[in-house]
Amino acid sequence: MGNGVLVAMSGGVDSAVAAYLLQQAGYHCVGATMRLHDGGGPCAWREAEDAKAVADKLGIAHVVLDFRAEFSRQVMDRFAAAYAQGQTPNPCIDCNRHMKFAALHRQAQAMGLDGVATGHYARIVQGPDGLWQLRKGPDPQKDQSYVLYTLTQAQLAHTLMPLGALHKAQVRAIAQAQGFANAVKGDSQDICFVPDGDYAGFICRRTGVEYPPGDFVDMSGRVLGRHRGIIHYTVGQRRGLGIGGGTPLYVRQIRPQDNTIVLATADQVYSTVAIAGDFSWISGQPPQAPVSVLARARYHQPEQPAVAEVLPGGQVQVTFHKPQRALTPGQSIVLYQADQVAGGGVIVQARE
Repeated sequence: MGNGVLVAMSGGVDSAVAAYLLQQAGYHCVGATMRLHDGGGPCAWREAEDAKAVADKLGIAHVVLDFRAEFSRQVMDRFAAAYAQGQTPNPCIDCNRHMKFAALHRQAQAMGLDGVATGHYARIVQGPDGLWQLRKGPDPQKDQSYVLYTLTQAQLAHTLMPLGALHKAQVRAIAQAQGFANAVKGDSQDICFVPDGDYAGFICRRTGVEYPPGDFVDMSGRVLGRHRGIIHYTVGQRRGLGIGGGTPLYVRQIRPQDNTIVLATADQVYSTVAIAGDFSWISGQPPQAPVSVLARARYHQPEQPAVAEVLPGGQVQVTFHKPQRALTPGQSIVLYQADQVAGGGVIVQARE
């Protein structure tokens, strides 16, 4: 990759240190803060001020990119639509896919720069076969390879992740040594466009639809009570069901087609098989035969041994060696071989 790089600067400490390290390595850096929406939270307009302060300190140019229309369409609309379909999406994956590694790459190209850099904790390595690999970062608490599985070979070839070999404590120490004002700034936790955590309220406002109450049923179809609307629930949930007494119950299935939520006991929310769609393979080539993998079905879940098989049509069947709790439609399942990401997709169905 060439010398000119567009550095995604969110206003946080990770992207600040990424810009500093690249500058020290001799890259010509331009800082870019994406304006994604008008609400509060870590992605909002005010974060540009923190990013610009770091850029000024480094003596590099800084631009604010108005990506609100694309973010609205590619991330917020997808989030609301998934919940309305009884799924539990991960909007950070859509943001990485459509904003940081699609829109930003287009912007870098338009500016005559050679690629994009981010403050992600993951590593990009070129293998002996010439293919680019996405590998885990060494800090297990911060590894972000799970949310990056949609990266293509072309994007990997023009992306830098200078924090990939570092731990968070090292990054904060670098920021403090450089006198960055955001050195002790906390990590963002909530979904940036729903800072109050009221997903249901956001979805109703976004779609203009009220999601009506319906039946809770057990595995045999017996009605157990009434739910408040499917957008209030996710697979595996126990709290807030309003079903009192007896054995604790959990959400096993959300059925938007008949506005019903199936509840089950703790041992009944386990599944062995996940079917995933919209699958991305890092190499660009799906395997021709079943492969042994380690699969992660949630961001912070440990990987579990499994076998992955590509089905006719491109969906992938992941069969775990042991049953897994609450495999959730809408969540991403990411496949690893050792510390290398093989690929990932979105769960559409779980089976025993």
